Amino acid sequence: MTPFLTRLRLKPVLAALALGAASLGSAQADVILHAFNWKYADVQARAAQIQAAGYRIVLVAPAYKSEGTAWWSRYQPQDYRVIHGPLGDTTAFKNMIAALNAKGIRVYADVLLNHMANEAYKRSDLNYPGTAVLNTYAGNPTYYNGIKLFGTLTSNFLGAGDFGQAACINNYTDVWQVQNWRLCGGSGDAGLPDLVANSWVISQQQQYLQALKNMGVKGFRIDAAKHMPNSHMNAVLTSTIKSGMHVFGEIITGGGAGELEYDRFLAPYLSGTDHGAYDFPLFATIRGAFGINGSLSSLVDPTAVGQALQPSRAVTFTITHDIPNNSGFRYQIMDATDEKLAYAYIMGRNGGVPMVYSDNNESGDNRWVNAYDRADIKGMVRFHNSVQGSDMQVLSHGQCHLVFRRGNQGIVGINKCGSTVNATVNMNNSVLWWNTNYTDTLGSGNVVRISSGSYTFALPARTARMWMR
Repeated sequence: MTPFLTRLRLKPVLAALALGAASLGSAQADVILHAFNWKYADVQARAAQIQAAGYRIVLVAPAYKSEGTAWWSRYQPQDYRVIHGPLGDTTAFKNMIAALNAKGIRVYADVLLNHMANEAYKRSDLNYPGTAVLNTYAGNPTYYNGIKLFGTLTSNFLGAGDFGQAACINNYTDVWQVQNWRLCGGSGDAGLPDLVANSWVISQQQQYLQALKNMGVKGFRIDAAKHMPNSHMNAVLTSTIKSGMHVFGEIITGGGAGELEYDRFLAPYLSGTDHGAYDFPLFATIRGAFGINGSLSSLVDPTAVGQALQPSRAVTFTITHDIPNNSGFRYQIMDATDEKLAYAYIMGRNGGVPMVYSDNNESGDNRWVNAYDRADIKGMVRFHNSVQGSDMQVLSHGQCHLVFRRGNQGIVGINKCGSTVNATVNMNNSVLWWNTNYTDTLGSGNVVRISSGSYTFALPARTARMWMR
């Protein structure tokens, strides 16, 4: 198959736009483990380990009929009506949910509503899942009907009338093209057939999402949400389907308010739906802050200047699966130490739902394998879980450093530079407790003990501290 596609090009252009606030009551500030491309049985087997690490949510790979062993094949659906592919089937998916639920962990599903699999290489029609797959179903009806989510498996569930024009997007800043034409790989590639929002497509997508919800899924990540009109998403995601669910979309931008793709895609999405979104504006702010000429002062309150999403709508991150696995995004990979410091920031700050990415080395970097179980990451998750509901106050900041408190429970200190920073803070009016140990949850053994009206936080070079009472 044609490899999964780089979804857009990031071209920062300035213009002004104010971000409107909206509420996403079903979102909770628990940490999401993105178990990227994990087999469902592997997620199930690690349920106790995931619980012990402090995660309350696991985002799992798209669950439907797909084929091919490459990771991008999971993002090319053939049939919504069954879960069947290299990562497991409907039975494995149900067993995984049960195992995680038993540990108090919610399951979020990655879902594709924009397109179907690019299968022009093997057939010319747009009948899905196609004759070959239907013959497979017919060859073992007991099994396939046993893993069926809805509908009947004796006929195709989509046809030519359910797809838009077979044209490839060539201008990723043109809203109409991006939302109506195909993602194509170039060199004559036919691209991913783009679904239209007719009544039949909407009904099939609704039945699919309701089936996942009925199995116990508690959230939906909408992949490639940039490529769908709000009218399509809103038609599928009814209030009934969304009730009790956390729904958030992937709309990649190069920044926040004033950046071209933010203004044309993410801002209209936020104003036209009540869904959450990946906080690409904050990610751009983080990358800039940790850059050579950047300043951590820009992380004091990026939401106030439109460079981070409203807290109730944001899913925050330091790496997503597209960044290491698509050549067009690899320039966004942060230095490993900077990524660790950035994790301390998103786990320590007030607002958003942080997400930890953990893969099986699909990119070949060998950097994020079992990242969810790293001692430092687990320490950050502990801190995050302990301070939820506490207010945030920045105590000191500058180009190299940022120090803030979370209520009287915890303190975060970050130094991005190559020498120690000593930050002296007036404690006379602080809510932090005096003569009490605040111990670093990241394993350094360092302790903060405030005993006078002035305290100097010593922040070693290229280090984060997360002190907890």
